[in-house]
Amino acid sequence: MPLALGIQKSSLAYSFARFVLRLTGWRTHVIPPHTSRYVLIGAPHTSNWDFILALLLMTVERIPIRLLGKDSLFRGPMGVFMRSLGAIPVNRRERTSLVDQVVAKFDENQDLIIGISPEGTRSKTSRWRTGFYYIALKARVPIVMAYLDYGNKIVGIGPSIKPTGDIEADFAKIRDFYSGIVGKYPHKQGKIELFENDVEKLTDS
Repeated sequence: MPLALGIQKSSLAYSFARFVLRLTGWRTHVIPPHTSRYVLIGAPHTSNWDFILALLLMTVERIPIRLLGKDSLFRGPMGVFMRSLGAIPVNRRERTSLVDQVVAKFDENQDLIIGISPEGTRSKTSRWRTGFYYIALKARVPIVMAYLDYGNKIVGIGPSIKPTGDIEADFAKIRDFYSGIVGKYPHKQGKIELFENDVEKLTDS
């Protein structure tokens, strides 16, 4: 078991994470998904503090979220650190797409929560990436919506949706949920919108 996932089960780590949240005025709110296999999207992502809050959420709520990382990060000392976090290596040089690589991980595991930031970066981005949607659709797992609401100091997990293949309708539901949720730096938040080629990907498949 990766070190980070083991720490989440530690009563000491739980108490410390809970103390930090209370000290800083944050609280968690979780709507438990009815499955142990899903894609967890986290937004808005505008600051390095988002990762710290996500770790506190994982520890307090004991949620074994697995993150994705380039396979080059899993070499040497850095690899030890990445594995301790429970991160999963992906090879962007393979002919197999990133989506198919992650779907294969779901096929191999009875229990798996993949955490993805649709914005892809804490810097200003024009819009969300759609890879998480295609992963969930192809793996036949739900998309669960996690959030960091700096306005109300709540880090949590909201409802889930099962992708239907109608990406426009599904994105409208996601957009409605995140409406009003404010990141640390609101001006950096990416728009939850689609380009024409996002829709064409599903039409052509």
